[in-house]
Amino acid sequence: MEDIDRKIVSLLCLDGRISFTELSRQTGLSVSATHQRVRRLERRGVIKGYAAMIDPAGAGLPLTAFISIKPFDPAAPDDAPERLAHLPGIEACHSVAGDENYILKVRVASPSALEDLLQQIRACAGVSTRTTIVLSTPYENRPPDLEHSGEFSTGPDGSDPESPIPDGTALHRPEDPVPDGTEPDSLS
Repeated sequence: MEDIDRKIVSLLCLDGRISFTELSRQTGLSVSATHQRVRRLERRGVIKGYAAMIDPAGAGLPLTAFISIKPFDPAAPDDAPERLAHLPGIEACHSVAGDENYILKVRVASPSALEDLLQQIRACAGVSTRTTIVLSTPYENRPPDLEHSGEFSTGPDGSDPESPIPDGTALHRPEDPVPDGTEPDSLS
């Protein structure tokens, strides 16, 4: 990603409602060029969307917890995320290395609501749980440190996108011609 795109993404992370006029003023680009770059970042999936940031406690969800889960049967299919996707109390699901398979971030109204959610998680996914209750949150939802990000993102499996993949082919880089023979968008 180019430095100017990093700056655009950083500014949007700080204020997703910033106007294109203000964004162009802070980046030194024309409004048209800024708009084109933002749309291109959206098409590439760098910008996945825009959302309101809420105060969970103010919205009636003051209790945050992290729930580590692992299947009772290690030979069972690894489908816990799909089995739990319908539970609205789960804010995030992370696949992790270590003793557990996943860590869930949950927000609920009360300890009894957490207890109910834990029972639902165990029943739906056939897993054991280990829960850590958050006492306070000094910060969260910080913008990523794009100043120190690499030029290329990692592949979906965390691999280097320029390294060969098992069948001997290389992964596609955004600036390379796409397989159908068309040229990628220029960054003018």
